[in-house]
Amino acid sequence: MIPRYTREEMGSLWTDEAKFSAWLEVEIAICEGWNRLGVVPDEDLKEIREKAAVDVDRINELEKTTRHDVIAFVSAVGETVGPSARFIHLGVTSSDILDTAFAVMLKRAATLILEDIDAIMAVLKRRAYEFKDTPQMGRSHGIHAEPITFGLKLALWYAEMGRNRKRFREAVADISVGKISGAVGTFANVDPRVEAYVCEKLGLKPAPISTQIIQRDRHAHFFTMLAILAGTLEKMATEIRHLQRTEVLEAEERFAKGQKGSSAMPHKRNPVGSENICGLARLVKSYAQASLDNIALWHERDISHSSVERVIAPDSCILIDYMLKRMKNLLDGLVVYPERMMENMNKTHGLIYSQRVLLALIDKGVSRDEAYIMVQRNAMRSWEEGEDFKSLLENDSDICSHLTPAELADLFDISYHLKHVDTIFERVFGNGR
Repeated sequence: MIPRYTREEMGSLWTDEAKFSAWLEVEIAICEGWNRLGVVPDEDLKEIREKAAVDVDRINELEKTTRHDVIAFVSAVGETVGPSARFIHLGVTSSDILDTAFAVMLKRAATLILEDIDAIMAVLKRRAYEFKDTPQMGRSHGIHAEPITFGLKLALWYAEMGRNRKRFREAVADISVGKISGAVGTFANVDPRVEAYVCEKLGLKPAPISTQIIQRDRHAHFFTMLAILAGTLEKMATEIRHLQRTEVLEAEERFAKGQKGSSAMPHKRNPVGSENICGLARLVKSYAQASLDNIALWHERDISHSSVERVIAPDSCILIDYMLKRMKNLLDGLVVYPERMMENMNKTHGLIYSQRVLLALIDKGVSRDEAYIMVQRNAMRSWEEGEDFKSLLENDSDICSHLTPAELADLFDISYHLKHVDTIFERVFGNGR
């Protein structure tokens, strides 16, 4: 039977032994369902429960001859059971076993992934509050825009990860179905009550209707959700990479003692963890496309999806598990430089307050177009000549005809931009920490 797994063992969910053990769970549950209907005698069910076992080497050996993995599996299990094995795989088809076991395996993998999501959200929340009031330059198009706080950036990631969690749970529910309905889904040789029993025992719901397989739109939902999750991790990693650039250096990955960044340049401290996550995200996203292509199969089933899922299922789950853990550790140890954030904020000589000046002029009755021209000409001079924006405004007669020196000074107060941070945090995290 399937052993217990810990968070650290995502890979072990996808071994041949784990796969065949899941198949055996389904086969035994089918026998139990038939037993309840009086088809499989009690003594035979007892023999099956006690003796049925998985021998990976024997299955692989038989498959060399059968060229069919499920037939090889049923034959190998039958050798361990004896005469009672005639009741194993009774009235069902290979995909009854494959697809129902696949749902079980995906659910088990999803449990670990959800634990990973919870862990990363806990770190994001803690660090968001840590830097809730730490001013940072907000950027659009990579250019200084208006002030934010670093805590707001982390809170944004937390909120997105929460949406991912919600969507992922919905995707897990979508694939948590089984089918024990025979060769083309008509229950010709198996009673629907057997399917109901098997699914209830395995924590699944019966597919309301199926062909030879469970329809692959369900699985596309699951793998596409993993791709979206990978996209969020890539988004976070890309931001960290930008923040670690030498010209920015507002945050950087923790550099461990003895770590080396380059074989040629001893000074290098590279964002290797974030770069790794960005690269792996490309793989997970490509698997989502493959899962979408699996939806369209011939008639009641062909086998083109099978080879794809043998790759994308273990790869996607193992990669996401790894990426979530790595990002969690990266965020937990992220080194943040508030002084550098303020230094960078001051590099544009006060230009980040241009909108406040614009709005103040409009409030004084100046038309928007005229106010924009007045502010922009000073802003462009500040850009080009590196002069202090506020000083330029103070020496502009058109500006000064509408705004007093005290009013201008008030427009350059950073607290104005951050006055609703508490409100945003309450929206994201609720009233309590």
